[in-house]
Amino acid sequence: MGSSPAPAPRRSAPEAVVEKVDGGLAELIPDRDRPHGWTLLLDGAPQSHVDLLDPARLDFAYQRRLGHVIDLIAPAKQPLKVLHLGGGAFTMARYVAATRPRSTQQVVEIDVPLAQLVRKHLPLDPGARIRVRGTDAREGLGKLPDGWADLVVADVFSGARTPAHLTSTEFLDDVRRVLTPGGHYAANLADGPPLAHLRGQIATAAAVFPELALAADPAVLRGKRFGNAVLLGSAQPLPVAEWTRRVATDPHPGRVEHGRGLADFTGGARPVTDASAQPSPLPPSSVFK
Repeated sequence: MGSSPAPAPRRSAPEAVVEKVDGGLAELIPDRDRPHGWTLLLDGAPQSHVDLLDPARLDFAYQRRLGHVIDLIAPAKQPLKVLHLGGGAFTMARYVAATRPRSTQQVVEIDVPLAQLVRKHLPLDPGARIRVRGTDAREGLGKLPDGWADLVVADVFSGARTPAHLTSTEFLDDVRRVLTPGGHYAANLADGPPLAHLRGQIATAAAVFPELALAADPAVLRGKRFGNAVLLGSAQPLPVAEWTRRVATDPHPGRVEHGRGLADFTGGARPVTDASAQPSPLPPSSVFK
């Protein structure tokens, strides 16, 4: 009788990567449920999740809401020109590249060591047209020509807060300058009770974009807890009905406000200017536990 074949060697599980970057302590944590999934944390705060084998899979609720925007603003597979303000693990840039091949994308990320860490351990598809610039988001925005982008995605956090200079009408005026006439602006915002920052950001966007919609967890919109909201703006009518349906049927269902409902939610808040701008509020420590 022949001897039994030797068992195949077990693949070792990927290990976490921890490095100091400009924005704090960056951790790349392997996903125990998905062999090619990773979560990026900065100073313990979850920033991004990416699946290298399936970049069209979005795990975080706010990223799914941004993904729906990317799906709905143009016919399927049509290439887009996209500007990402804030890089993280490049989750949304990877999503655009996977779902809309031949898209041209620029990522502006001020934290160069973070971008280098992500590119080293979670490399981008070399065939994707993604250019990464290491500079401040507003400075990078200012260098783009008029009417360049079909979509601008703002997802910028420093120490878990959106910097003040990225919250003003002057900033959004420059966003609109960079957009095509039918282009869209999508921002990941974070706030908690009493929602003064979120309401101010809606009022600020309303001063620049005639069409607005907001997607968030109902508990966040009721001021019951701290969380993310995705604000969508354009000069053209928005795909509100389909965005509402998709957000409502997500694994973590959300609600979309638009029109009169959004105006009522804003509650008379005033637009923010460079002179009055403040960073978004610091999340309570309990959010990340």
